[in-house]
This record gives sequence, structure tokens and C-alpha cells, in this order.
Amino acid sequence: MSSKRISIIVVSGSRERLQMAAMIAAVGAVSGNRVTVFLSMNALRYFVKDGETAAPAEGPFGQLLEEKQVTPFRTLFEQAVSLGDAKLHPCSMAMDVLALEPAALEPWLAEPLGLTRFLADAADAQTWSF
Repeated sequence: MSSKRISIIVVSGSRERLQMAAMIAAVGAVSGNRVTVFLSMNALRYFVKDGETAAPAEGPFGQLLEEKQVTPFRTLFEQAVSLGDAKLHPCSMAMDVLALEPAALEPWLAEPLGLTRFLADAADAQTWSF
């Protein structure tokens, strides 16, 4: 199978959307694809060291994810990085708005990117937005 590029923009803070983005990142990365995830706005807070890790459910399916103890989105994202070719980049603008320094974020995240750079890198990739 030939390698493809997958770009994922994650701005939502809902459990269902974060979960789906993480599933695509993990499966894409372990399948040999290069995956780039851009974390911004409401999603970024779940990647702060010692911060919130459980996102609120948007609907009943999000509640079922927790009840059935489905692997959490943060674990899936971390597995995408450690087991495949995935990089999770925090949005530099969101970091500025939230007054976050790179050291405040999880160590498995890649360097911050601006939207312009992300879009240039994603130009020929399959792109998903959550």
C-alpha cells in the first residue's frame, strides 16, 4: 500500500469529535500514512499538562464511549505519534490567546504551527476537520 498524507484540523472540544479525529490519526499513522494534526481553539485545552483530559459528550454516543470504556482520544493520539508517522501540532494563535508556552503542553506534541504553515503543508493531503 502506498503512503498517503492525512491532515486533520481539530477545533472542537466535544468527546465524539475528538474521538473520531484521534481514531483517524491512529489508524492512518499505523497504516503507514503521514498524519499531521492541527490542534486549535476548544480542542487545545485537552493537551495541556495536568489539565482536563475528559471532554464533554455532545450527545448520547459520547456518553456511551465513556460507559463502554473505549480507549480515550488522548491515548489514541499518543499512539498515533509513538506507533506511526504522526505529528500533533498546537496552533500558535490559540496558544497566544490561552497564554500557553510550549512547555505547558504534553511532551509528545510537535512544535507549534501557524495556520498558514499548516495549510501549505496540507495542500496535497486528504484533509479532515473536526
